[in-house]
Amino acid sequence: MKRHSHVDSHACSCCSEGLRKAYEAMRRAGVSRRSLLLGAGTAAVGSWFAAARVAAAQEASRPAAPAIRPASRISVQPVLAYGVPQRREQTSWRPWGGIQTAADAQAEMKRIGEELTVLVGDSGLAVDLLPVRGVAGLQEARAVAAGPCDVMLVYAAGGGGDVLDTLLSRSRPNIVFLRHRSGPISLWYEILHPHFMRHATDDYQDKGIALDDVVVDEYADLQWRLRALVGLRRTLGQRIVALGGPMGWGLGHKLAPDIARDRWHLDVITVSYEDLAGRLERLRGDSAAVAAATRQAEEYLAQPGVSLHADRSFVDHAMLLYRAFKEMMAEHQATAFTIGHCMGTVMPISRTTACLPLTLLNDEGLTAFCESDFVVIPAGLLMHHITGLPPFLNDPTWPHHGVVTLAHCTSPRRLNGRTLEPVKIYTHFESDYGAAPKVEMTLGQEVTMVVPDFECRRWVGARGRVQANPFHDICRAQIDVAIQGRWEQLVRDMRGFHWMLTYGDCLKEVGYAIRHLGIEWSNVSA
Repeated sequence: MKRHSHVDSHACSCCSEGLRKAYEAMRRAGVSRRSLLLGAGTAAVGSWFAAARVAAAQEASRPAAPAIRPASRISVQPVLAYGVPQRREQTSWRPWGGIQTAADAQAEMKRIGEELTVLVGDSGLAVDLLPVRGVAGLQEARAVAAGPCDVMLVYAAGGGGDVLDTLLSRSRPNIVFLRHRSGPISLWYEILHPHFMRHATDDYQDKGIALDDVVVDEYADLQWRLRALVGLRRTLGQRIVALGGPMGWGLGHKLAPDIARDRWHLDVITVSYEDLAGRLERLRGDSAAVAAATRQAEEYLAQPGVSLHADRSFVDHAMLLYRAFKEMMAEHQATAFTIGHCMGTVMPISRTTACLPLTLLNDEGLTAFCESDFVVIPAGLLMHHITGLPPFLNDPTWPHHGVVTLAHCTSPRRLNGRTLEPVKIYTHFESDYGAAPKVEMTLGQEVTMVVPDFECRRWVGARGRVQANPFHDICRAQIDVAIQGRWEQLVRDMRGFHWMLTYGDCLKEVGYAIRHLGIEWSNVSA
C-alpha cells in the first residue's frame, strides 16, 4: 500500500439533509433524478442527523439552536463483503473474485485493518476506525448496517446485491472500495456499475452511492474522500458570531441567512454594534488594556516583513478591536466570526477598520470574514476544515487571457498554515481610513478558488497559481492568479459574487463534500 502524508490539525463540526428532502428540493428546482445520481449525489448523512436530533432535543429551551451539533471526528466502519461458493459439477459455480473461502476472507480482513491503520496514522485524519467486519450473508449485513457509524466503507469482494444494498444505507455517506491490481481482485470490480448501480439498464438507480463514492485500489483516493467528509462533519452546525447579524451580498441578502441555517445548520450568534461600542468604551477606560494593545501593535510592527504606511494610531485601535472580537467569540464559545457593516458603521465606533483584526484572527487558526456574506462563508468554513488553512474571502474581477485579479483588505498572512507572508499596512482603500493589510502572497503558489452561487445550488471551482501582487487602486491585498484549465468556462459559469481562496489544491474534496448537500459542482480545472 502506498503511504501518503497529510496533517489534519483543525477542529469543528457537522451534518446534512436526508436523500428524500434533497431530491425533492432539487426536483422542484428542475434537477433530474439522473443529475442527482451523477452530480449532486446521495445527500445521505442521516445518521449524523440522528445524533444531532438528540443533542437538539436536550437544548429545547434554546429555540434558535441548529439541528446539527458540531463534532470534530468521524467514525468509519470497514466491512468486507464476500461469498463462499460451493463447487457444483458441470455448471458455473464460482463467481469472479479472489476471495473464495472463509480463510481468504479472514486474511483479507486482517490486511484491511492493517492498511487502514497505516492510512489514518500517516495522514493524521480525524477518523475513528471501527473493527473490520466480515459479511457473507444478508443477516450479517443487517446487523452491521444497524450499528452506529458515520461512514460505511465497504470492500466489495463478493456476495450478493442484496448484501450491498443493505450495507449501503441512504442515511449516511458510503464508500465502496474495489480491488484490481492491489488484489485479490473483487467481483464487484466487474459488476458494480452495470448490475448494482444500473440494475442491468442504462438508468442509474438510487443505491446509496454515487459514481464518486467508488474507489479502485488507491488509498490516496480513499484518503481525500475521508478528508472531505471530516471537513463537512466539522463545518455543518458550526457556531459563528455575526457582528451586526447575518447578511449576504446581492440576491444572497434575502436567501443566504436562511440557507446558512437550514442547509448548513450554522449556529449564527448575532451581536449588536451597541454591544461592541460598550466593550470598546470599557477597554479604552482600562489603562492595562490600552497598554497591552499598544505593546501588541509595537510587537506586530516589529515583525520581519511588516511595514507601516498608515497612521500608527489605527494599528493601536485595531488591537483593541481585535481584543473585543476575541471576547465575543470566547463568550459564545465560537471559533468563527464575521462582521457586517465593516465599511462604515464600525469605523466611528472603533476608530479604525476591522481589516487587521480579522487578519489576526485567521492567522491564529480561527476563521474570520468581513461583510457577513453568508453566501460565501460556508465555503470558507468548509475549505478551512478540509485543509486546516485560513481562507481568503475576496472580490473577483473579469477573468481574461487565463488570468483573474482577486482582492480584499482582510487576507490572512499564515496562508500555508505555518509561516507569515510579508505585509504592508495601508489604509482601507475605499475609506482611506484605518489599517488594512496588503499581504504579499508567494509567487507561483498553487491556490484553490471556489465560487458559490446565491442560491446554494451550483458552485464553481478552479485551480490557479499566484502570478503577481500588483498595487492597483483597489482593495489592498490583491493578486493576479493564472487560472489552470478552462478559464473561458469560468467566465461563463461564474455565480454569486464573492469567492473563497486557500493555498493548495482541495477541489476534489470540496466537490465531494458539497455533493452530500445536494449542491452541484463545476470544476473548470478538471
